[in-house]
Amino acid sequence: MTETNDLAVDLPSDHEITMSRAFDAPRDLVFAAHTEAEHLKHWWGRGNPLDVEIDFRVGGRYRFVEHAPDGAAYAFRGEFREIVAPQRIVQTFEFEGMPGHVIVETLEFEERDGRTVVTGTSRFDSREDRDGMLNSGMAQGASQSYAALEKHLSTLV
Repeated sequence: MTETNDLAVDLPSDHEITMSRAFDAPRDLVFAAHTEAEHLKHWWGRGNPLDVEIDFRVGGRYRFVEHAPDGAAYAFRGEFREIVAPQRIVQTFEFEGMPGHVIVETLEFEERDGRTVVTGTSRFDSREDRDGMLNSGMAQGASQSYAALEKHLSTLV
């Protein structure tokens, strides 16, 4: 994986996608940006308007609704399984437009020389689900969201 400001995408197994990106911000702030509604609404949906409901605790749930420029709404939901602040979050992720395809995501936050590297590993039930997500434009959407996060973070540091 290359450590640049750009998103790096790897396929470590037939059931996984790993994405990694570095941010010019301290780990505590990048972690907060992933866990607090007032931050999430600025970046998570590629910077599009976002409705955020979040109960950030083990067993808590979240639901995000992205409002795209064309007027379409895309809803996502999940549950928090493990939280080790500010290092790790394990959560489920489900696109409501394709119910029943639940992904388990692990986000790792590592501070290196004043920058924070976020590595997310998504685990799918099948190779078909993994490949379907790849073909859906997931990497492009994640790259756009993380560019919006970088912009949001720059207003805070």
